[in-house]
Amino acid sequence: MSAVRRLVVEADGGSRGNPGPAGYGAVVIDGATGETLAEAAEYIGVATNNVAEYRGLIAGLTAAKALFPDAGTTGPDLRVHVRMDSKLVVEQMSGRWKIKHPDMKPLAARAAAILPPSSVTYEWIPRAQNKHADRLANEAMDAGRDGRQWEASASTAELDAPARTPLPDRGPPGDAAAGAAKARAALAAARGGAEAGTLFEVGAEAPEAPGPTAPEPTAPGSTAPEPTDVSAIAGAEAAAASASGSAATPAPQVGWAAAPDLGAPATFVLLRHGETALTPEKRFSGSGGTDPELSATGRDQAARAAAHFAALGTVQEIVSSPLRRCRETAAAVADRLGLEVRIDEGLRETDFGAWEGLTFGEVRERYGDDLTAWLADPDTAPTGGGESFTEVAARVAAARDRLTARYAGRTVLLVTHVTPIKTLVRLALEAPAQAMFRMELSAASISTVAYYGDGNASVRLLNDTSHLR
Repeated sequence: MSAVRRLVVEADGGSRGNPGPAGYGAVVIDGATGETLAEAAEYIGVATNNVAEYRGLIAGLTAAKALFPDAGTTGPDLRVHVRMDSKLVVEQMSGRWKIKHPDMKPLAARAAAILPPSSVTYEWIPRAQNKHADRLANEAMDAGRDGRQWEASASTAELDAPARTPLPDRGPPGDAAAGAAKARAALAAARGGAEAGTLFEVGAEAPEAPGPTAPEPTAPGSTAPEPTDVSAIAGAEAAAASASGSAATPAPQVGWAAAPDLGAPATFVLLRHGETALTPEKRFSGSGGTDPELSATGRDQAARAAAHFAALGTVQEIVSSPLRRCRETAAAVADRLGLEVRIDEGLRETDFGAWEGLTFGEVRERYGDDLTAWLADPDTAPTGGGESFTEVAARVAAARDRLTARYAGRTVLLVTHVTPIKTLVRLALEAPAQAMFRMELSAASISTVAYYGDGNASVRLLNDTSHLR
């Protein structure tokens, strides 16, 4: 019987903006002695926390395999115990949580394919016990910020690592194989992903695709149209790339590290829709409940916004969320300016799940623990299968990238909702998700963000309501 070599992989990933400039870190440790055998870290450009966490896992498993390339054949049997402070990655790779997000599926499948599923186990640990990998991830992000690559020879991450004890002998890896099987199934499904994320004219039928979408608070009872998952193409392309073994193209440098682009930016004028009957009552009204029309007040607000933009004469294009309140607001402006309205599914409001139509107080009374978790963690979704802020941010960022490419150098009116507007602003500022709770956005208010070709963004206006007075 061949010997067994036990390794520990500690991995972490981070994003300064979520999504924002991101990096990962991973360390391979000898399970018998606690000695560090290998370190890996990399700046990966703009990504979410979850993507960075998965990339850290992939790097750690790859490094472990590279240390013993003949494991299981002429060399010793390899057993790898993964320790991470990402509950999402640990639970998904262990098979206990479903992998829903299209960006996660190919990454999970890639991680599952590195080593035999039966040789890998997973354990969640507090962040304080993951300092080595956390420090590596931050070193990588610092390097990316400075326009350079992380170098192992310059790393001081191990100085902050806690003292380690040998890994105890462990039994069977439980349901790790189930997680790997689900990851491979997700990869196969991603290869056949539907085409989504396209623009289509008002009045045209929106294509249907699986996956989460976004709304804004609405009354309970009726159902909203099934939204298109604008991330499907990106997920399928990532899966195809990982399946073919092709390397990802390095993300371009952004921020002050990059050469400045002083050309005309794509300027997004962000108009929140006018009031509905639910707006004054501050009810959750997303894309998972009813699809309310504008109230009389909301129609007046839309008319005032239309007059404002007609007087300015700067808007060249109009793109709207598919939800009725936005389409009606956009139509009022379009009629005044003589422009057509295009619809983008990525501009939908968050899906608030079981909270649709309820006030904040009612949600607190009925789902208090879920609400507390949602307020504290952007990865937490509302009760009943709604969208987390992380999922919304990925969808909105994809729409932003698509629209900035399409409308480079032009001024575009985006008629959308509270969460997408706040998300665009906080991403432009590279602020954490919690910053969204510190912004006020009135009905029919105007905000503005300009996007330059070098990746820099400039917030020029927030929550302007002067046109309504």
